[in-house]
Amino acid sequence: MIEQRVLRFAPLVLLLSLGVYAATANWGMIDLKVYWSLAPNVLRDQLYTIDMPFTADFPLPFTYPPFAAAVFLPLSALPWVAAQVVWQVLSLVCLWWLVRTALKLLAAKAEQPYDGRRALLWTAVALWFEPVRKTLDFGQINLVLVAGVFAAMVAVRQTVAGLGVGVAAGMKLTPAISGLYFLVTRRWKAALWSIAGFAVTVALGFLVSAGDSWRYWFELLGAADRVGPVGSVINQSLRGALSRSLGYDVEMSWPWLLAVAVSAALTWFALRAAVRAGDTLSAVITVQVFGLLVSPISWSHHWLWVIPLVLWLVYGRRNLLLAAVWVVAVCSDVITILIDLQPSIWEIPRPWPLAALGWVYPALALLTLVVTPTLLDPIPKAERVAT
Repeated sequence: MIEQRVLRFAPLVLLLSLGVYAATANWGMIDLKVYWSLAPNVLRDQLYTIDMPFTADFPLPFTYPPFAAAVFLPLSALPWVAAQVVWQVLSLVCLWWLVRTALKLLAAKAEQPYDGRRALLWTAVALWFEPVRKTLDFGQINLVLVAGVFAAMVAVRQTVAGLGVGVAAGMKLTPAISGLYFLVTRRWKAALWSIAGFAVTVALGFLVSAGDSWRYWFELLGAADRVGPVGSVINQSLRGALSRSLGYDVEMSWPWLLAVAVSAALTWFALRAAVRAGDTLSAVITVQVFGLLVSPISWSHHWLWVIPLVLWLVYGRRNLLLAAVWVVAVCSDVITILIDLQPSIWEIPRPWPLAALGWVYPALALLTLVVTPTLLDPIPKAERVAT
């Protein structure tokens, strides 16, 4: 009853939330400036040789494949202020789309009608999640990619699903983990189309700039330190958390391999339970959480998959306590506090309280993988009715 009353004011709440954000946001959008200013260098085979000396910490390079630079060229043709406005509007629409997609899946699973006002209300709330605010403040590509990948993964047509994921992986490699979902759910055609879509993006990249493409795929690929400081607390991957705890970059040594093995085992149990229960949203989230954990770099603003996770925990009647813990973690701005407290983005060793708090996202992610099988009904609803 309380939610129904609040839903009546959902559009007003969203407008208020957007207004407060616009008035308090950091409009520097430093990552967008990298895309906007450096993308045209792909036309001169200089995409990875010219950096943007924008901060005192380190010059910022273009870190995505040449195909991504080609996609950004129309944005680069706009004046800087226009590019900022266009990108913010696009990112906010994608935030709403991300929420909408999750809620529609939940409504279909519960065999209930979808209420669009709920998506407006949760968009207003999610705007204050740390991953969302950081994405908007930095002008990052995350919201656009996550919304697109999410829509592709759950698309009914396997061609659309596969091509969507493949093209997203061609823009930024991390969406490639989504192929695991196709394999687990035996969507073989979608998996093949994702490979084809990715191959097309690579070919187009070579067509635009053979030199930059060769350098990216055969020289720069896998150089995590080029992206940024691995040990900084804003890196919320297992590698980042382990490095801060042990005092050195663990790279692919035994602590990281052990953590990945544990994460893989937990992911397997969670995925098996999700598939048996016919819970599409849970399976998608599990795959993406695993990808965030094992990636060398998972900046805190990459953790946008927390949004559908919280919605699944709340509206799937799964675990309100865990949902509340996640909301506190992403709304308390603990990452920003830790960034201010860390000695330097380059200094990996740090006092143990800071190292422990720096586990906030990966620790909650591991806990979520542990409890997910216990939150899923092993027998789909349709089968229960039939029996």
